[in-house]
Amino acid sequence: MIWSVTSRSIPDFTVETVQIDAPRPGEVLVRIAGVGLCHTDLVARDQFIPIPLPAVLGHEGAGVVEAIGAGVTKVQPGDSVVIGFSSCGHCPRCAEHLPSYCQSFPDLNYAGARADGSTGLHRDGAPLSANFFGQSSFAGFALTEERNLVKVDTDGVALELLGPLACGLQTGAGAVMRSLDCPPGSSIAIFGGGPVGQAAVMAAAYRGCATIILVEPLASRRDMAIELGATYVIDPAAGDVTAAVRELLPAGVDFAIETSGREAVVEAALATLGSHGMLGLVGVPPRPESTLTINLASVITYGHRIVGIIEGDTDLDGFIPELIALHRAGHFPFDKLVTTYPLAEINAAVAAQHRGDCIKAVLIP
Repeated sequence: MIWSVTSRSIPDFTVETVQIDAPRPGEVLVRIAGVGLCHTDLVARDQFIPIPLPAVLGHEGAGVVEAIGAGVTKVQPGDSVVIGFSSCGHCPRCAEHLPSYCQSFPDLNYAGARADGSTGLHRDGAPLSANFFGQSSFAGFALTEERNLVKVDTDGVALELLGPLACGLQTGAGAVMRSLDCPPGSSIAIFGGGPVGQAAVMAAAYRGCATIILVEPLASRRDMAIELGATYVIDPAAGDVTAAVRELLPAGVDFAIETSGREAVVEAALATLGSHGMLGLVGVPPRPESTLTINLASVITYGHRIVGIIEGDTDLDGFIPELIALHRAGHFPFDKLVTTYPLAEINAAVAAQHRGDCIKAVLIP
């Protein structure tokens, strides 16, 4: 038996004892050392992602392999791992090393069950929704597929802090380094100074972007962005954000990243683009029916490009070790963003992150 954090159709998480299966062929049981708290967990709790409830959520897990199922060769018991999202491994997007655009991504990550409809978690004999992003790691242990795991070298970095590399941090960094592929000397405006936005700041600084602008209402997060390499920060409460960016760069920015998903912010970000500029959208919108108002003549005239980004266009096995290596070399100090909480205090961590008391909460079982 293990204890896990489950969510029903109520605002708060509860900590309960549940049962977890032994790994089936191709599966791996991981003892969780730490798991990041991500906005996507909260939108699943609140049913924007309609995973059946009650469910064990959590999708930024890191830990140690406890047991392996038949046929597993990628890891062995005792290996340190980061757990990533699920992908099929054989569709056209997976073949292009773009597993976050796997054609089966929604079914594999949001359905609350394995591909065959079964679940590896039970409470009092009844099945629980599990397999969230292939892991459901708000728990002491997680059951996952071999393909989802990245074996990591923890020299110089605490294993319990590595889980956020599997989603929020790789999303922000990958948006800059892969999706937008920002070259040295380019300019970028980043809207939102949460974990994704701060990861984008670090990646832009590493890439040598000449101008890095962060738009963020919280002063503490603006200060952190300056520490991490931002050249300018803008408080959106001070006035017209687009005008403020254009005051710094009258011709507009080469790239922009929007992390909040709010329609008005997306439209403001689009208005900061210069000629042939590109806007990357990574924020989950507040409603499934959220829409944008776009001036088509302007988009065509200036060649503006808008791209949706999932997980930073990254492949788990290649990008997560790259980020760890950058951290080790001092170029990606993501640990500065982290505040740890006991997993049992998950609701306090949710409240603290919402208030802006911390940038990235990591929960320790």
